[in-house]
Amino acid sequence: MSLFSLRSYNPVVKVLAPVPAMVVSIGSRDLLTPAIFAAVALVMLLAFGRLSGRPLLGVLLGPIALVAVMTVSFGVWTDPAKVDDTSALFTLGPFTLWSGALETGLATGLRVTSVMLLALLAGLTTDGPDLVRSMITHLRMPYRIGYAGFAAIRFVPRFRSDLEVIRLAHRVRGVDGGRGVVPAGRRWAGYAVPLLAGAIRHGDRVSLAMEARGFGAHRTRTERRQVPLRARDAVLAAWLISLCYLVPYLSGVIR
Repeated sequence: MSLFSLRSYNPVVKVLAPVPAMVVSIGSRDLLTPAIFAAVALVMLLAFGRLSGRPLLGVLLGPIALVAVMTVSFGVWTDPAKVDDTSALFTLGPFTLWSGALETGLATGLRVTSVMLLALLAGLTTDGPDLVRSMITHLRMPYRIGYAGFAAIRFVPRFRSDLEVIRLAHRVRGVDGGRGVVPAGRRWAGYAVPLLAGAIRHGDRVSLAMEARGFGAHRTRTERRQVPLRARDAVLAAWLISLCYLVPYLSGVIR
């Protein structure tokens, strides 16, 4: 893959390198620091994430919606006695949004959004099996645990398939509780037992297959597909860690 695609970088680096920036963003007490973190992460996702379709739409609209909702929510519920500026911006029934509370809510929304966007650097550009392989190779995760993770990843589409089969079976048999919350709850309760039974059978088959292939017989296991660490991964890690120093500095200069 291209050097300018986040998908070509090591998954472990993409997961761990943004963590210091997340910590700094959460601990900030101003508006500019989380806003800059969020802007940098957003630019990286749009420029190098190679996103399209729903993920791209979610990255474009999700942060705006999250900041707006959290700003108003936290602003309305903030105690006016704990803010400096108590001038009312608007009143809706029993709720009043104060200027100081609005700033508090905006800061909270920006912190949460910046952490979310930093997490999406790995979440939207990382393949689950490659992440597990990299953790086994570079973090020395026991491969029995890693391949149990493989089975769990594979179980997600299988779970959806089993659920669809159960729904079709219920329709063929005329099992329908009608519309509404209570009938929907009854239907899901009816799905739970066969789904649980299927999960147990699937887990048993995976366990037997792992034992038959000698998992756990040796301390280490060679991987057919390697996920190496390259110089580009060190550059990405250095860039993300340097944000912990660069962003607070820029925030102070702008203020």
